[in-house]
Amino acid sequence: MISQDDYQWLFRKAPVMTTSIAENGVYLDVNDAVLARLGFERDEMVGESPERFMTEDSVERIQQELRPALRRTGKLENKPISFISKSGEVVDCLTSALVEYDHEGEYLRTVAMYSEVSDEARANFKYRTLYRATPAMLHTVDADGNIVTVTDRWLEKLGYKRDEVVGRPITDFFSLRDRKFYDEARLKSLISDGEFTNLERQMLAKDGTTLHLVMSSIAHRDENNQVDRMLVASKDITERRRTEQELRRTLAENAQLREELERERDYLREEVYVAMNFGRIIGTSPALRRMLKRVEAVAETPASVLVQGESGVGKELVAHAIHVQSPRAQKPLVKVNCASIPKELFESEFFGHVKGAFTGAHKDRIGRFQLADGGTIFLDEVGEIPVELQGKLLRVLQESEFERVGDDVTRSVDVRIIAATNRNLEQLIVDGEFREDLFYRLSVFPVEVPALRERGDDIVQLAQHFLEQTCKDFGREVLTLTRTQTANLRSYDWPGNVRELKNVIERAVILSTGKVLRLDLSMPTLKTGELDTAATVAGDAAIHEHDVLTEKDMRDLQHSNTIRALRQSNWKVSGKGGAAELLGIKPTTLADRIRTLKIKKPARR
Repeated sequence: MISQDDYQWLFRKAPVMTTSIAENGVYLDVNDAVLARLGFERDEMVGESPERFMTEDSVERIQQELRPALRRTGKLENKPISFISKSGEVVDCLTSALVEYDHEGEYLRTVAMYSEVSDEARANFKYRTLYRATPAMLHTVDADGNIVTVTDRWLEKLGYKRDEVVGRPITDFFSLRDRKFYDEARLKSLISDGEFTNLERQMLAKDGTTLHLVMSSIAHRDENNQVDRMLVASKDITERRRTEQELRRTLAENAQLREELERERDYLREEVYVAMNFGRIIGTSPALRRMLKRVEAVAETPASVLVQGESGVGKELVAHAIHVQSPRAQKPLVKVNCASIPKELFESEFFGHVKGAFTGAHKDRIGRFQLADGGTIFLDEVGEIPVELQGKLLRVLQESEFERVGDDVTRSVDVRIIAATNRNLEQLIVDGEFREDLFYRLSVFPVEVPALRERGDDIVQLAQHFLEQTCKDFGREVLTLTRTQTANLRSYDWPGNVRELKNVIERAVILSTGKVLRLDLSMPTLKTGELDTAATVAGDAAIHEHDVLTEKDMRDLQHSNTIRALRQSNWKVSGKGGAAELLGIKPTTLADRIRTLKIKKPARR
């Protein structure tokens, strides 16, 4: 067994420069070859840190790369360092080191051997120094995918120090997604294949930030043509990817807003359509015909229309009739109930707002004027707009321009204005509650909607229509409307107009249990003196024969009503505006009825 003295003698006389380093990082011993080459005495080096005798670059490399790698692996192979001799000469070397442990696993020493590099090796060393200092984001891995070295730029991007990355698998720095994708076999396969170009990868910085990178590589092969090193260059596209994602998010939001806008447009159209009783104006009274002539006269023009009349007469229906007969019929008809808009939301409701314009403005909102662009905007209850806000409406009517709340972009809009009111605007002007200039802008062509009490037999036609429609909606068989009831409907003053009539019929259908409409139950104020008392008490079985319409009466009524629908549609049975649509029945049903009632189209003269 070799003695300690023999070991020391062999160590010091070894022809290769060798040092022994203690656990605390100082020299335990240096051999004669080191002393001869560097020009120091042994007592000048023993007990000192190796860094005291090395260049600044080597000191940094030992602290950041070599010492951490030695702790992890227990050895080093051909790592470049540079000593400074006593005379000041720089001695470039390659070092290999091995950590020795006793049989119990306790640290004994680190033995490091140094071979002075040739000119070629010195050039390689210089290249290595330049590699680290290059401003590009580069890293080199071995055949197993472990990091050999990285540039300073790489470390800066990911936020690590060199000793935290060298020797570790490159996949340690991949995102979880890419780490799962590049398992050990797939990573080695990628490396063995050699070069690749513009592969997108995700890496995680030390602070957890995800970096989006595009990587390209060149491979170094050994004498067996196997890849033993791979240099990988990375380009950071994180900002570009963030911009693309923001653009996609913006486009998605725009698509969502467009979809919401289309839904809102469809909803508004449906709202107006349903509220106006499916676009039908029912009646043939002289008062109604006079009004319809004015509607036909103005519909084709771009003139603003002021629809006036009592509450419940059907001003919305008139606005709808004007719109559908105008060149704008295929564009939206947007209703705005001016009385329901709070003062603080007036501009937002009419003109829209941008995100953050005020508290609660969490996203951009399109106003009703922009929603109606190309079509018609119906300003219901226009007389309810506060006078201090009327100037904002006047401006868009005069200039066809507006700005969203919180936005400085002026937008143009092309809309036709139809306003409606049940108030006397001229009196409001006198009272200082309505602007005169706004009134003249709105009332280019006034249309007065007659009250229901002025429409004579239209009341019965409307009542019959509402009765049929309500029974259909409620899943009931159509109830009978008696002659006495129709007479009483005509004689009633109808302060609530068409809206009141519709509500009365709906209530009566709900309350009626037999086959005859119990109008007296839904409207006790209606005159009922002519009704048979027994009929009221006993119901269907006790109704006097003179209080109901006979079958012949019903056929005559149906006959005349069908002819009236055919005449109004110019004898067109099916399709838009056809008699079937006016009657609310299928074209095939109407055709059968025409044959049954033996109705013939009059010959042309």
